[in-house]
Amino acid sequence: MAAMHDVIKRLLFATDFSACASHAEEYAAKLSSTCGASVDVIHVSEIYPGIYAGIQDHRETDGMLADTVRRLQRSTVPVTGHQSTGIPSVQICAAAEAWNADVIVMGTHGRTGLGHILLGSTAERVVTMAPCPVLTVRAASGSEATPGHGPIRFQHIVIPIDFSECSVGALEYGIQMAKVFGASLTLLHVLEPVFYGHDFTLPQELGGGRLDERLDAQFKTYVSTIRSAGVSARQVIRGGAPADSILEFVRASPCDLIIMGTHGRRGISRALQGSVAATVLRLAPCPVLAGKKFPRSFVS
Repeated sequence: MAAMHDVIKRLLFATDFSACASHAEEYAAKLSSTCGASVDVIHVSEIYPGIYAGIQDHRETDGMLADTVRRLQRSTVPVTGHQSTGIPSVQICAAAEAWNADVIVMGTHGRTGLGHILLGSTAERVVTMAPCPVLTVRAASGSEATPGHGPIRFQHIVIPIDFSECSVGALEYGIQMAKVFGASLTLLHVLEPVFYGHDFTLPQELGGGRLDERLDAQFKTYVSTIRSAGVSARQVIRGGAPADSILEFVRASPCDLIIMGTHGRRGISRALQGSVAATVLRLAPCPVLAGKKFPRSFVS
């Protein structure tokens, strides 16, 4: 498998200059400096079909964009600022495609109130359409909402896995991130209600700590491979609705990052809204790196 430094060579940071985006900026700086990746910073002035915006005045945002570029240049990597006009999710994904971005970093809930209700989450739309993985970062609370509140660390990474090709790709991506940042991995598999007994409890053999032989063998293979790569790893099996179980686990455990695919085991191409990934993205207490497709160099 390729090293993370070889896979993240160009990073796209999308910002609306909100407090949420400011927090995401720290993650963009961390990734770019660690991987030596160049950074394209993009700000999109929103115009939607049927809405006349007149002549756009970018003077105020030009200054904020220049400030963002200067801050990111402290990491000694090439940084370029870009202004665009249109639907943010569409422009961000088009830029990622045109500039061959390896990862997109952006905040979630930069837009609030009526705008969010009418237009939905830009971050969710980007994850749905993006040609590369997307790291989404929620706004920090309290004093943490200001840049420079402390070092960004990836010490514990949780990877929900359902053995689909997409989740295996996320796992292999996570292994390389763990190696780069010295993180430990937790492989989390959720047994959905279809696997429950008639009384909606876990089957006795699972409740007693014994896993289905095939599931157990699969996990042992993964964990053994990860540990042979020098990364600490463990497996966790939970029952319940996938999104709820994932969120419950990460809220109860110190978790710095979730890495997951946006499509489940069924392999059905569907919109992100309403999916497990969308729910986790909206409600997780830590950043989420999600993608419908991870770099081929990671997939065995």
